[in-house]
Amino acid sequence: MAKTETLHIRVEPEIKLQAEETFRDLGITTADAVNIFLHKAIYTGGFPFDVRKEYNRETIEAIKEAKRIARDPNVKRYNTMEEIIAGLNADD
Repeated sequence: MAKTETLHIRVEPEIKLQAEETFRDLGITTADAVNIFLHKAIYTGGFPFDVRKEYNRETIEAIKEAKRIARDPNVKRYNTMEEIIAGLNADD
């Protein structure tokens, strides 16, 4: 099939240079890489790789909770694993 369509995209100059270098090392052009991406996206019915937030809501809430606990002067502190185990056993 003849290639008759053109895509125009804007990217950061440094990203473009790094991508071109990466693709050159693979022996292909950036246009070849985009075509491979598009074909693979069609084949898989979506992105050909996982696309997700770095952290989900549960992880973000756990991070916030950990920060609150770290700042709370009333939270029991432990210095060794033995102290942690003793503290867990004391609750039994």
